[in-house]
Amino acid sequence: MNFPEGLQFRLDSEVSSFLVNPDGYCSLTAIADLLQEIAWKHADSAHFGQNLRDSNQIWILSRLEIKVDQFPKWGDRIQLFTGGRGADKLFAFREFLVRDQQDQVLVRGMSSWLLVNSESKRILKPESVLPSELFDPAEKPSWQPVKIIASGVEMASETLRVRFSDLDLNYHVNNTSYIRWVENLLFDQGIKPTTLAINYLAECLVDDLVVITLFKNESGFVVEGKVGKKLVFTSKV
Repeated sequence: MNFPEGLQFRLDSEVSSFLVNPDGYCSLTAIADLLQEIAWKHADSAHFGQNLRDSNQIWILSRLEIKVDQFPKWGDRIQLFTGGRGADKLFAFREFLVRDQQDQVLVRGMSSWLLVNSESKRILKPESVLPSELFDPAEKPSWQPVKIIASGVEMASETLRVRFSDLDLNYHVNNTSYIRWVENLLFDQGIKPTTLAINYLAECLVDDLVVITLFKNESGFVVEGKVGKKLVFTSKV
């Protein structure tokens, strides 16, 4: 099986109708769904995925960056690849690549993850569960998702109540639900980004009221989400 750029796991997929917008192309949310799925399949295949729940350990996505060269469209057959890109202190890095059937690169992504004890909330060293052949703790990728700070002129704001459909297996808001909120707020302003970076800062639970605000500054657009005074995510496009 072909693994480009030193990546370690492949998943072939077809872009289904439920993954596309009315224009027939994948949204950033749908792309994030696909990346999340291959990340879990890779982790499960090497025994550092859902099995960790038995020992009260869970992976928390801390930061994600997605760069789209071309959005996949309905009916496309695509190749998804992922692989470990080392660790830096408490962060483990995972890279993503999406290609079409002609091996043209459609999407690139980079993510950083934290290993957390689900009961104590203590952050653990990722190398304690990661296979060394997949995640070399001495390797640090040159592309690391950056810290995002919201600033600029406020353009729009809305308040959302966390619903059951926003939640993941841990009863926290799913990583991709935040991206859907960001995309919808941007779409209302006529903004259709091809890149997105997001920092996940705190958990959101069902019935939380999340105030999401869009800012414009000299480098683009930034969205922040707060529950009361608690900052739960920041995103940049």
